[in-house]
Amino acid sequence: MDVLVIGAAGMVGRKLVSKLAAGGVVGGRVIDRLILADVVAPEAPAFEGNIDTVPADLSEPGVADTLLATRPQLIFHLAAVVSGEAEADFEKGYRVNLDGTRALLEAVRMAGSKESYVPKLVFASSIAVFGAPLPEVIGETECLAPLTSYGTQKAISELLLADYSRRGFLDGIGIRLPTIVIRPGKPNKAASGFFSGILREPLAGQEAVLPVDDSVRHWFASPRAAVNFLLHAAGLDTSRLGSRRSLTMPGLSATVGDQIEALRRAAGEAAVRRIRREPDETIARIVAGWPQNFDASRAAALGFVAEKSFDEIIKAHLEDEPRSVAA
Repeated sequence: MDVLVIGAAGMVGRKLVSKLAAGGVVGGRVIDRLILADVVAPEAPAFEGNIDTVPADLSEPGVADTLLATRPQLIFHLAAVVSGEAEADFEKGYRVNLDGTRALLEAVRMAGSKESYVPKLVFASSIAVFGAPLPEVIGETECLAPLTSYGTQKAISELLLADYSRRGFLDGIGIRLPTIVIRPGKPNKAASGFFSGILREPLAGQEAVLPVDDSVRHWFASPRAAVNFLLHAAGLDTSRLGSRRSLTMPGLSATVGDQIEALRRAAGEAAVRRIRREPDETIARIVAGWPQNFDASRAAALGFVAEKSFDEIIKAHLEDEPRSVAA
């Protein structure tokens, strides 16, 4: 089958593509062609089948139709402007995160109106669809009430995904990703970026800035877990979801202090001293409205699995990104 990955040049996208190419199978089906799309042409990994790399802005007219030319049976939609950037640039956030998603769904619907075409679509959503005031532990039926533009864009996209699936235009599943740490590479514009930075930089022998208090609690999973969520979703029988097509992924509820203690156990006091506290009211305000803990039993019952400690998350980073760690 043909597999389309939109957002293939992003951190999670690259890791997903690498695993797809290495295994050659997803959801029990052999991959014949990988179509990799992003605003910059993604790098093509070694792959025994056909592989196409496409520079594409999904929000531009006609782009979604072009990406669907070979009628991919499986679509991973990961493309997004991250939270901090979506808040700073209102128009860009809505154009990329909402208009691009709507364009993709409409292109699928229109293709299906001309021929038999109902692809499976795995959509990367976010826990940012929830907003304060919140219960101590957030269940699956909690009302979507985002307090950021990014969260609003993801929440609307979840509703569209459910409706297009209900109407039979596609077979959709949305996975609400926890904040992903430790993100490799350079910091991005996400408001949550410091959660990775206070571990990634000290492990690499560099200084990191902490803009919030040690008591801040949040919901986390590793990049490795995120990729496994996507792959598991691709093979999941969506009839088990009923009408609620989006799932909150399992994760780890932990404080910044918990992160720092795990860093101390992994790399010692010298690494912890590389964290510089520099309060930022804007980031603190955004983070204060984010959820802190979830009941993800529905996803867990469907076979989704995440780490249970920050020691595990740091271990995964050390194994998966050895070059980014100081000798």
